[in-house]
Amino acid sequence: MKNDSVYSILVVNPGGTSTRVSLYRNEVELFTENVRHDHADLERFKGVYDQLEWRLATVRRLLEEREVPVLDLDAVVGRGPPLVPVPSGTFTVDRPMLKAIEEGRVLVHHPSLLGAPIADVLAREAGCPAYIVDPVTVDEMLDEARLTGLPEVPRRPLSHALSVKAVSRLAARELGRPLAEVNLIVLHLGSGFTVAAQRGGRQVDHNDPTATGPMAPTRAGALPTLDMARLCFAEGASMAQVEQRVVENGGWSAHLGTDDIREIYRRVGQGDASARLVLDATLHQLNREVGSLYAVLDGRLDGIALTGGVVRCEVFVGELERRIAWTGVPVMIFPGENEMEALSLGALRVLRGECPARKMPLGG
Repeated sequence: MKNDSVYSILVVNPGGTSTRVSLYRNEVELFTENVRHDHADLERFKGVYDQLEWRLATVRRLLEEREVPVLDLDAVVGRGPPLVPVPSGTFTVDRPMLKAIEEGRVLVHHPSLLGAPIADVLAREAGCPAYIVDPVTVDEMLDEARLTGLPEVPRRPLSHALSVKAVSRLAARELGRPLAEVNLIVLHLGSGFTVAAQRGGRQVDHNDPTATGPMAPTRAGALPTLDMARLCFAEGASMAQVEQRVVENGGWSAHLGTDDIREIYRRVGQGDASARLVLDATLHQLNREVGSLYAVLDGRLDGIALTGGVVRCEVFVGELERRIAWTGVPVMIFPGENEMEALSLGALRVLRGECPARKMPLGG
């Protein structure tokens, strides 16, 4: 039975230095605003959760400026928090989820933790449900993909799942086939890179963009184990410093002092051999990651999808396409993050009754 209802969905996506807010009417984007935050303002807060009231006030001001009546909303959806491994889907924001965030029972401390609490406050005022969609902890990995050579260090199911899942649906549509019938490799290329194998709609294997896989604009990617251990035990090194170097100041930033793909190509045009080598190394590592997941899918691959901010650089995409042409499958391009639309559509599917909202398994 066709659902012809019209739904107003507010989307809130807190990021490292900004808060993005969108309003959708069914699939139609009415507006998106990206409110930038000064580092000086952020440094006033001891931890991420301490920013909650300040970020909420930012969203309220924006809604007032846009003359959006909260009471007219049918759902509020926030960026998913990194709490526990979960299947893909849309999750209801409930008290156990909010309590876990308040108490810091999280896998990663990131402003995305504030998406659910902000959505909850606004949804309560509107008398509508609050949701999160496909958090970074979506876990559909094969059991054999989890183990490493040390039992106490398994591979973590962290990825850009929101983007990867959304783009998988778009790619299947472009191929003209149901998602459940296609095998895809999706490359999310942002400040960190996720390369994921999608078998019949399930994300069966992928790298952890904070710790493994290719180098990226700010991420070091996979590193030689013993040499990494020596770096950790270097005199004066702290866990926070090592993590910052690997996750925030690694990759292109470490080699070239910039994470801007346009600046790197500008240097290449001026004959900078170091910039060219870093690009070639990145392309080599991406090609190698695609090859490994091609093997995971037993060589049964229907298409490759590219998404993320770096994909806006046509020159880089062209070079990458030439590297992975050996796969012989269509390469589909979806530039940008697509996160706001993906969050909205996750809520819309529940409102239309196309799928149920899940409960995150957190206990009390």
